[in-house]
Amino acid sequence: MHPLDKIKTEKDLQAYQGEGFLATTFSQAIGIARSNSMWPLPFATSCCGIEFMSTMGPNYDLARFGSERLSFSPRQADLLMVMGTIAKKMAPILRQVYEQMAEPKWVIAVGACASSGGIFDTYSVLQGIDRVIPVDVYVPGCPPRPEQIIDGIMKIQDLIKSESLRRRDTPEYQSLLESYNLD
Repeated sequence: MHPLDKIKTEKDLQAYQGEGFLATTFSQAIGIARSNSMWPLPFATSCCGIEFMSTMGPNYDLARFGSERLSFSPRQADLLMVMGTIAKKMAPILRQVYEQMAEPKWVIAVGACASSGGIFDTYSVLQGIDRVIPVDVYVPGCPPRPEQIIDGIMKIQDLIKSESLRRRDTPEYQSLLESYNLD
């Protein structure tokens, strides 16, 4: 094979590869770097948080996906992981945490409660965090197993790798953010 033949490396990475070099687009290189160096902020309130703790432990080791450094400061995080039941009184705080995160930022709703309110169809429970902030990946389960949380992380990595650097400037994305009334 000729060194400049177009081949696929990793997942969907278009690159020219030869002995001792790899040439690709700037957007794809940034996507790979971002997807393998996420700084998650866990926003855990219930049993899903306990499952997340086991996901960070040695048996499942989320660190191998580039998420070793948990950030408990929104200004230093780029992945918000909302896990558990979110009361309506907590919704403004969750929104504030999301707004304090720097761009680019992604959100995972972990568990049935964060995704849809779960079994708590009451006046005090938010029926899905997507009513206050945009969600990129939903992880099902009540509570989800660590394998499901890892699958959600892998899905968000795929999204980050394939995301255009300019996606957040598109009219579709801007209209989505306007529908959430974010500043």
